[in-house]
Amino acid sequence: MPVQEVLSDELLEGIRSRAAGYDRENAFFTEDLAELTAAGYLKAFVPVEFGGLGLSLQCVAHEQSRLASAAPATALAVNMHLVWTGVAKVLRDRGDDSLEFVLREAGAGEIFAFGISEGGNDLVLFGSRTDARPESDGGYRFVGTKIFTSLSPAWTRLGTMGLDATSADAPKLVYGFITRDGGGFEIKDDWDTVGMRASQSNSTVLTGALAPADRIVRRLDPGPNADPLIFAIFANFEILLAAVYTGIGARALELAVAGAKRRTSMKNDGRSYAQDPDIRWRVADAAIAQDGIGPQLDALARDVDALADHGSQWFPKLVGLKVRATENARFVVDQAIRVSGGGSYFSGSELGRLYRDVLAGLFHPSDDESAHSTVANAWLGPIDDPA
Repeated sequence: MPVQEVLSDELLEGIRSRAAGYDRENAFFTEDLAELTAAGYLKAFVPVEFGGLGLSLQCVAHEQSRLASAAPATALAVNMHLVWTGVAKVLRDRGDDSLEFVLREAGAGEIFAFGISEGGNDLVLFGSRTDARPESDGGYRFVGTKIFTSLSPAWTRLGTMGLDATSADAPKLVYGFITRDGGGFEIKDDWDTVGMRASQSNSTVLTGALAPADRIVRRLDPGPNADPLIFAIFANFEILLAAVYTGIGARALELAVAGAKRRTSMKNDGRSYAQDPDIRWRVADAAIAQDGIGPQLDALARDVDALADHGSQWFPKLVGLKVRATENARFVVDQAIRVSGGGSYFSGSELGRLYRDVLAGLFHPSDDESAHSTVANAWLGPIDDPA
């Protein structure tokens, strides 16, 4: 099925032109966000009847790769909004309307952020250091610190989770949504990172932020869980994340080709490095690696859209895609740096910025160790309890 391109080349070139400035100034991508909003892109997953574009995950993944090729940090931050709207779509496609309000509110212009990650919590979705304190009416107040909260300056809705340790059926992991105007949180100004600077993924300190009863979407047992919400989060997060890093690789390859053609060699009578056998091998190696990631990304996104049933292999496929896409992007960027020479070492170089941005792929869940554990368990079963 052909994918629909909704981001114009003109829009992407404008976004590309601002990326270096945002990075240099460690500034939020305010103008990018305004233009993407005006283009309706934040409503990509929202059904047409709710005022959106009604796009598939396959299509949005394609567009996220294109956006990342222009501005990785912008794409990564927008991912977090798209994850929640994508989760709502995946659930709705499977007959679960528990997050329909996300689609309706996104259609009305609300911006969602992903407030899940916590320092020192390698359980990610299966545990929490945040307290979820029940209210008498079924709502919850959240107390704890969330890290890597992209879109910090702009979100109006924050999807988060915490651990209810006091209710009669405790412990339960509680997922809910808070509003910016509801208060009960503090956003730290602590995003001074090596790369992905424009995302402004500051820490969010929850000091009693209220998710009312009608915005509590799950109460789950801690640990691995087969609830459709967990699948929907994994599917959208890993696929859209892979799309961003695939876009970084694509741009790095373009820059490598341009650099090889532009640079000349005194050793070879002034001919361009595009004629040098070693440089040609590196460009070819990068192109072969880049060419291999797109089909898997496209196929998995299409399978989610088509409600394909991969059973117990879904999670291994998703985490495998994330690891492969991020590691592949690092390899392609590294080859491009080697092809392009010392100019890429300067802070104003686009390749130098990609080199810093691509490093963030190491830290997104699922990390390398967790992914390998997931895949090993799927193929070999869990490790026997020695007791």
